[in-house]
Amino acid sequence: MNPSSSLLISRDQAVSVFNHPFSQSHSSPLSNLKNGSLVCPINNTQTRKPKTHTLFTAPKRFQAITGCLGERSSAAKTLRQILESPGVHQGPACFDGLSAKLVERAGFQYCFTSGFSISAARLGLPDTGFISYGEMVDQGQQITQAVSIPVIGDGDNGYGNAMNVKRTVKGYIRAGFAGIILEDQVSPKACGHTQGRKVVSREEAIMRIKAAVDARKESGSDIVIVARTDSRQALSLEESLWRSRAFADAGADVLFIDALASKEEMKAFCEVSPLVPKMANMLEGGGKTPILTPLELEEIGYKLVAYPLSLIGVSIQAMQDSLTALKGGRIPPPGSMPSFEEIKEILGFNKYYEEEKRYATSNYQLYGDRVSSNAYSIERVRDDSEQRGQSPQDPVVEVITPDVYSNYRADGSRDPFSGIWSRTLRIKITGRDGIEKLDVRVPAGFLEGITNIVPALGGVNIKALLDDAAEEVGGKLLLDFKDTMGDRIQVFLE
Repeated sequence: MNPSSSLLISRDQAVSVFNHPFSQSHSSPLSNLKNGSLVCPINNTQTRKPKTHTLFTAPKRFQAITGCLGERSSAAKTLRQILESPGVHQGPACFDGLSAKLVERAGFQYCFTSGFSISAARLGLPDTGFISYGEMVDQGQQITQAVSIPVIGDGDNGYGNAMNVKRTVKGYIRAGFAGIILEDQVSPKACGHTQGRKVVSREEAIMRIKAAVDARKESGSDIVIVARTDSRQALSLEESLWRSRAFADAGADVLFIDALASKEEMKAFCEVSPLVPKMANMLEGGGKTPILTPLELEEIGYKLVAYPLSLIGVSIQAMQDSLTALKGGRIPPPGSMPSFEEIKEILGFNKYYEEEKRYATSNYQLYGDRVSSNAYSIERVRDDSEQRGQSPQDPVVEVITPDVYSNYRADGSRDPFSGIWSRTLRIKITGRDGIEKLDVRVPAGFLEGITNIVPALGGVNIKALLDDAAEEVGGKLLLDFKDTMGDRIQVFLE
């Protein structure tokens, strides 16, 4: 924002503005209290909203705002820039790192986390207070680390009294959230738009917001505090409007009344403390609040719009459809899911492969394909099936260590085997069912290691075979026999 078009006033002056009758009628779009000051564009003092509407959803325009800072903004600062920008801003609700990443890929500026969806996806349980603070913080950290856009976290009722609220806010700050939603429900809480919701007293509700503001200050953070009240459904519209004003006076950055029942109630809400941005909740699938378009919500006076169930809802439906198809002996049709290549691109496989090239080493090779000239030993990792006298069903796992050649003095000219270290033994095991179990190459002089790989070779004088074949050209078959389990074992000199 251009400093020449701004006026800075103190927090005390700002509080008097909020309490002044002017604040109940004037609708000039002022920004939120932050860092002890209020930023007020003085060139926009008309009491009516402009007729033009700006849906601030294009990623390029969003980048223009953040780019003017000359440096990368913190998540909270970026979210505050969104709040200060014109138009209404849509935020789908995610529930894990993948869904958050999809929100970002779709071009949204920010997103919410949904306690309803996280409880469903993580626990498979309803959002009725089952999920804990620790689980929400853990899930939130995975989400914020998966994306670069700001994330507003669902902080439920703070998980206890005012002291718990402070802990919750500080935990959400450490988890990387740009904002946190705190509500005034009792414990255990109930999901919005559902029955049985109850709220704490006015005094306790206000103290929760004050505790959140104090926690933010103590942490040196600028996290956006969204104050939510569920008192509309629990008590009355009048009570929810009163609490919203009190939350604004306590320092909340955004106000949110859940489950407003009509467009008229939504308008009445947006007239409360007009200097503080309002959040709308468009509960898909049939909630108590009318579903309005972004333009309609902007006209009423909303700044943020949450869509809590879209992602979890369509995910549930898609999974049910896929399972129905699989149970009927079919796979999901091509149009119902991305291709494998598209899935890899979404998850970042291609980006990973490109970055991996930066750290590739020139001497790294898969041992099963080729043995380098460097000295390595091979230690066999034996599975439980072999210890029970059964042949392994999978290829042998090998652990390569670089210290065995010294045991054989492989680099010394006096060692009688020094002449064959440039040669390799190929050991091939084919099961009696015709399936290849092992095909590996080892240094020809590594005699003790061979018996570790194939115990059946323990009674064979490999050294004598090597002496006889020392002058042979590559590809000579040294051994070809079946063990007691009926597996065919072949040893070639290469």
